[in-house]
Amino acid sequence: MRDPFVDEVRKFRMEHTKQFHGNLHQICEDLRQFESSLGDRVVVLQPRKIQPTKKSKRLP
Repeated sequence: MRDPFVDEVRKFRMEHTKQFHGNLHQICEDLRQFESSLGDRVVVLQPRKIQPTKKSKRLP
């Protein structure tokens, strides 16, 4: 089953990759510049602490 949203993301990603001839450094730099242009529209969440679970017995 194909997901049209996933297909759209993949299409954009492929077009973006072709624009920079597959150069990962240039692709990432372009994405960083785009992200910085969004200002406060980008949400940055603090990492959550992992809550300990019940202690499991160690195997010998």
